[in-house]
Amino acid sequence: MLSLYPLVVLLSSVSVCVLMVRADPVLLDQSSGCHSRLKQLHGQQVTVHMPPNITGHWVSNSCEVRPGPEFIARSYRFNPDHTFEALQFYYEDQHCSEPSYSLLIRGSVRPLQSSWVVRGGTVCEYHLSRVQLLCHGPSAAELVRTRLRSSCDPRRLPLPGLTYELWDERWAAAGRDCTRGLDFSMQELRLMRLERHRHHGDPGRQAEELFLGDVHTERAQRRLHQPAGYQTPLWRAKNITERCGICQTVSSADLHHPPLLPAQPDRPVRLHGNWVSTRCEVRPGVLFLTRHLTFHEDSQTWAGRYEHFSDPVCRHPTFSISASGRYSRGDPSDSVRGAVQFTFTVTHMAVTPMDVATTSLLNVFRGRECGAEGSWKMGVQQDVTSTSGCAALGIRLPHTEYELFSVGQDPSGHGLLYNGQRPTNGSSPDRPDRRATSFQPPLIRCSGGQKGERRVGREGDQHFRLSAGCGSNAPDTLVVLILLLAFM
Repeated sequence: MLSLYPLVVLLSSVSVCVLMVRADPVLLDQSSGCHSRLKQLHGQQVTVHMPPNITGHWVSNSCEVRPGPEFIARSYRFNPDHTFEALQFYYEDQHCSEPSYSLLIRGSVRPLQSSWVVRGGTVCEYHLSRVQLLCHGPSAAELVRTRLRSSCDPRRLPLPGLTYELWDERWAAAGRDCTRGLDFSMQELRLMRLERHRHHGDPGRQAEELFLGDVHTERAQRRLHQPAGYQTPLWRAKNITERCGICQTVSSADLHHPPLLPAQPDRPVRLHGNWVSTRCEVRPGVLFLTRHLTFHEDSQTWAGRYEHFSDPVCRHPTFSISASGRYSRGDPSDSVRGAVQFTFTVTHMAVTPMDVATTSLLNVFRGRECGAEGSWKMGVQQDVTSTSGCAALGIRLPHTEYELFSVGQDPSGHGLLYNGQRPTNGSSPDRPDRRATSFQPPLIRCSGGQKGERRVGREGDQHFRLSAGCGSNAPDTLVVLILLLAFM
């Protein structure tokens, strides 16, 4: 990864380079409905308000999985005077049906300015005034007491069903802070983004989503983490409909009565078929992208198309990468019930620069370590498999990663596919102990991938068509781009 440094220096005065992938039809079946889904995604009417008016009640629309793993549902109220009251409900299971403990957090938060790290986001400052805890049952209380003994008075530890003071601003001068034992942090309030989506055919109907900053994948780093991405968005409670029963359940809960979400049967994890992004996704490092992945279980091969953009609603494509390889199925996960471990190998890759700056940068590097030296042309694809990837971009082939997959359904019954969240520090899950314990935004099935369907991305197929361009703040983008490439 040291080879990234020269590229970052050269990009310091260049616009953000983000990734977009266009694959030849021989690789990705355009008749599968995936193309129309992505076209619809890019055509969504999305309004972003900066600074965001977050006043109101916001709730989770699903059982959220945080790194660890932690299973959580959130219910946040923001008041006109900038004070807030946040409820976090923690669970023992991935369906959020077995409550463990709950936190009630009070404080204030105020938007400051547009983020220069994450385009479209707003940087905020917050202040905590009080944090309370309630354990739901003896086993949860014992677990919490064990975690709190190192940071709290052992004579004052929580009991089941009783409210316990974890932190109060009056304790700050004395240095008392019991929240450390739980790796508690509200750094998510440092970064916000509010989106309004208008529904097709009904201009008067809109949905609002509040994105708060991401949580560091290493628990020990949470308290100092400066968000560079987002968590699963919260929905405005007043706009929820009967289609989101989970939203209604979470919105009516309180500290003593956590929401009990319905336990779902574990669904078999089947990758076969075509899957695309459900939204414009954000990655740490100013990355905005959509993904289109295809899997063939009979041959255990996969292909990926990654479209990156310079804007947070994925309207302005910049450059693209296409990759393919093999995968193997492993054991069920010990961390996240219902999830399955996989191992993926990237064996083929092609890159196409689509702006002058990126083209020039790729031509700076000497030797046959990233395609043919000095041969890069704007808008022209190069297969870099023969040079074992692209050293200039920090990519070496073949590359192996240890993945985690889970499946679910959206409110309309469409199949969803979740794969592992990328490490916050930009590293790669290239060892089993680095395997993710939480997930990226889901992909939605856009074809069943039945037998007889056109094969995608088999080894030996090298017909890639790619495109690219740049916006601003490229150093962060390319660093993360490369480290995420193998399986975004």
